Amino acid sequence: MVLNSKKRLILFHFKRDFRIKDNSGLYSALKAAQDLNRQGLAAEVLPIFIFDRSILDRLTSRSDARVSFIFHQVLRLKQRLKNQGGDLQILYGKATEELEKCHSAYQKDYQQIDYYGNYDDDPYPLKRDQSIRDFIQSKGGEFHLFKDHHIFSRAEVLNKSHLPYTVFTPYKKAWLEKIKDPFYLKPYPTENYLSFLKRTSFDERHLSLKEMGFQDVDVRSWMEPRWNDEMLAHYQDYRDFPAREGTSQLGVHLRFGTVSIRELVRESLPKSETFVSELIWRDFFAQILFHFPGVVRASFRDSYDRISWRKDEEEFRRWKEGSTGYPLVDAGMRELLATGTMHNRVRMVTASFLCKHLLHYWLEGERYFASLLMDYDLASNNGNWQWAAGSGCDAAPYFRIFNPIAQQVKFDKDFTYIKKWVPELGTPRYPSPMINHEWARARALSEYKKGL
Repeated sequence: MVLNSKKRLILFHFKRDFRIKDNSGLYSALKAAQDLNRQGLAAEVLPIFIFDRSILDRLTSRSDARVSFIFHQVLRLKQRLKNQGGDLQILYGKATEELEKCHSAYQKDYQQIDYYGNYDDDPYPLKRDQSIRDFIQSKGGEFHLFKDHHIFSRAEVLNKSHLPYTVFTPYKKAWLEKIKDPFYLKPYPTENYLSFLKRTSFDERHLSLKEMGFQDVDVRSWMEPRWNDEMLAHYQDYRDFPAREGTSQLGVHLRFGTVSIRELVRESLPKSETFVSELIWRDFFAQILFHFPGVVRASFRDSYDRISWRKDEEEFRRWKEGSTGYPLVDAGMRELLATGTMHNRVRMVTASFLCKHLLHYWLEGERYFASLLMDYDLASNNGNWQWAAGSGCDAAPYFRIFNPIAQQVKFDKDFTYIKKWVPELGTPRYPSPMINHEWARARALSEYKKGL
């Protein structure tokens, strides 16, 4: 049989962008296939997803809800592609090795195999994508990555000296000025080009969470994004009160790209300046990680690494388990352990307590949150923990130390949130405060001054 020497396959690699609608990389792959066909070159797009063992094998829990969320979102995406006449090939193994196997399986039928995807600036994805780039190009294929996870990233928003902003307020001002150009919020009409999907079908029923060594956790309550005009209208008023449903709960969907960031900004710009500001923080921390990758392992302000941080396993255990004797701190830590999430206001209080009341290095808390948060995002988690510790860019001054009692009085005065997670409050079973607030505050101020 004589093969068409002009036949070309475009692999589109889904990573943290689990949607068809307004997906910039998928749109670009499908549009490229259309352009090649117009040039007389038969081209089609094959979507793939790889359960990457380089990531999965590092997870300590075999009942990680995030893995279940990804698994079910991938199956949902697969069905949606099948409804359009295509399919999603699901692979399991080391990402680069699986990509090479996939390439090998198809290379006999195609003159050229190209790779398309959306980029991710976390340290491991950068290394992974470089390895894939080297392989694809060594085989004569084209390699393309696109921005999809943020409105502005990398070096798109710079100051007048062409350097990255390290303070949020001027960054936000520049961001809001730049967004006036409608180009940045324009949706990608992916659905107009789905006829260029490869017409194929994969039977992957054998690939299960159990086969990958994980338990299937119930994540039905997480599967659909919850946001609407009413939430946006009251976001500024309600977002700091943990007993209210005043936040968007969109973190996990932004993390895995089940919603479009462009759509979110388009919808929220005229309705909630406060909500938009939270989305700008995402972009801000992402560009900090890109320009200053060392923040993953050390303080942005290196002087903060000279502070005499304490290490006490028993204190850390009590903080993790929610038995500090400070009700708001304990409620937040128990919520995290039980649900994989924590209210944003309470995250600040619990982080401040660990770093300033207990004087534990921020990275301990950052890594613990990373192990549990459904919406874990390296750039945002790292940036917010360093903000709480005072060690990061645009950090809270080191002398700003949250008083957990005052925060409870202000944001949960009726103990509604606290009683949900700390039912033994007010009984002999609830512990006394593990440390006196005023004494801990004075100690933190003294140690910060000495270290700095």
